[in-house]
Amino acid sequence: MARIGAVAGLAAAAVFPLFPLYWMFISSLKSPAELGEIPPTWWPRELTFDAYTTVFDVVPFGSAMANSVLIAGVGTLSVLVTSIGAGYVFAKYRFRGRDALFWALVGTMFLPPIVTLVPLYWMVSSLGLADSYLGVLLPWLANPFGIFLMRQFCLDVPDELIDAARVDGAGELRILWTVVVPLLRPAVVTLAVFAFVYYWNSFLWPLSVLQSDDKFPVVLALSQLLSYATSVRYQSVVMAGALVASIPTIVVFLLTQRVFIQNISRTGVK
Repeated sequence: MARIGAVAGLAAAAVFPLFPLYWMFISSLKSPAELGEIPPTWWPRELTFDAYTTVFDVVPFGSAMANSVLIAGVGTLSVLVTSIGAGYVFAKYRFRGRDALFWALVGTMFLPPIVTLVPLYWMVSSLGLADSYLGVLLPWLANPFGIFLMRQFCLDVPDELIDAARVDGAGELRILWTVVVPLLRPAVVTLAVFAFVYYWNSFLWPLSVLQSDDKFPVVLALSQLLSYATSVRYQSVVMAGALVASIPTIVVFLLTQRVFIQNISRTGVK
């Protein structure tokens, strides 16, 4: 009985985080009249896709999705490259001021994003990059958390493997990409998921830099639905837009969840 109770408790704990997604989904399929009912219904009595029709009429999802893929994809790729390279250097090279520089870098992780918003915007504007994709991406080309994560995993790579590759005549870049990176695969996938989801959902920084509607990522494009958020009768439109915008991040996690969970389990065993 205790085992059954424990399994039931764990199942409930696993299902609970999915409830907002479920509620968003069923709300997007309800009619405006059913949305205003109290108590609420747990499944639509009559399925309607009018909310999705309205969303695609109001929001240019095609261009917005392409903008988000560009920004999140380039940002994620850049973070992986810079984090792996810097993490490897901090873990395997000895030079004056290494530890001080590393911990100063880690210290920047504790700065609230709002503190750096004005200096970053001033820097981007001074470079003439306002209202451009490069202006959005510039502060995202490297990430302190990514460097910290890669450095910790690089510390576990045996020095003997690196020394053997050097004896065989391999250059440092070849050692990094053919010896070290394959051993970091779970950590690389984990960082890629974190970075992609963070950049996909970012709102404040793109809002500060971009002014042209045709350059807005999907999160900013959804702001066109604010007029529908003022009435409960049109919450289905807002829910439909939010659900469509969240699909890519869900797909990314589903495609990588095996390696992602494997990394967590290995960390726990270690």
